[in-house]
Amino acid sequence: MGIIIPLLLIVISSLVIWRTSNGFEDASSFLGRNLTDGVKGATINAISSSIPELLTSIFFLLFLKDSEGFSGGLGTVAGSAVFNAMVIPALSIIAVVYYGVSQTIQISKKVIYRDSIALIILQIALIVIIYFQLLNVIGGAILVCLYLIYVIYMISSMKAKGVTNTDYYNVTTSISTKNRLVSFLQLDFSTALIGNKKINNFRAITLLLVSLLFMGSSCLVLVWACELIGEKQYSIFGLENLSGLDLPISIVAVIIAAAATSVPDTILSVKDAMKGNYNDAISNAIGSNIFDIGFALGFPILMFSVFYNPIFLTQSIQNFSLKIMFVLLALTVLTFIILISNKKIGLSRGILLLILYIFFIVYVLLS
Repeated sequence: MGIIIPLLLIVISSLVIWRTSNGFEDASSFLGRNLTDGVKGATINAISSSIPELLTSIFFLLFLKDSEGFSGGLGTVAGSAVFNAMVIPALSIIAVVYYGVSQTIQISKKVIYRDSIALIILQIALIVIIYFQLLNVIGGAILVCLYLIYVIYMISSMKAKGVTNTDYYNVTTSISTKNRLVSFLQLDFSTALIGNKKINNFRAITLLLVSLLFMGSSCLVLVWACELIGEKQYSIFGLENLSGLDLPISIVAVIIAAAATSVPDTILSVKDAMKGNYNDAISNAIGSNIFDIGFALGFPILMFSVFYNPIFLTQSIQNFSLKIMFVLLALTVLTFIILISNKKIGLSRGILLLILYIFFIVYVLLS
């Protein structure tokens, strides 16, 4: 019972995050309709599907404070980064092969080089920040600025080519008030809020905010559930002395919170792969990692340092954080090599990526 209750909360929060991410994706797709596919996948799609990581990192810091809160946020971001880099491309390949869309996927090496180099630079910057205990305004600002430089480069390079994408989300089906209520209860906010009306900036922003409200609430429940499952003993709903797993929050975050917050990234990338948009499928996964480290971790560090105080890591948490980051850097480089080693990526490479993810989880547990 002690493990079942938080696990049930984690499953429910993951489902809500997944459902609400659809509305967030529709709204962000409209707002970013003039971006080219590769740029859209690495920026708009990556940001919209990575909002759960940002919210989870913020809540970890707000509730657990300082060292423990940072370790929870870092665990979520690092675990999500490994999940995105390995599981998402693997599942995209497996889905394409299983449903007979194609036996391989082909990705632009330019996209892989561009996003992987940006990701590696951010990971090295985070390692330096952790090593020198720069978890303050300076460290947060460095991560956020590096991410903004990446976004500015992406948008400027797209404008230099003079390419725009005018295709955008539009709803043409009629829907009654009763069905709107049913759709809202099903967390289908796109149908509930837009219905048979043509989407515009106001409706897109409304959809964005409503989706964000429900997603944020789910991330709050997720952080709470992760805290409970990591406890040795806890009480909830009038039940006393329930037993958790007695694990550090960083371990719980790396394995459970990371996978839960990566659900939107997974769904979005697999959908893109099934449509044949392989560049978007992979650039979304890598772009999400860039957002996670640069903004989803950098922004909470920056804000926490401004409103509270700089974060100081205990020796054990600093050592664990550095271990995780060095493994993440090594796996990122290895994934980069796997993705560029051949013009086309087949099922065997997808399975290899899944094996690497299993290796990462085992390493974390042994650590």
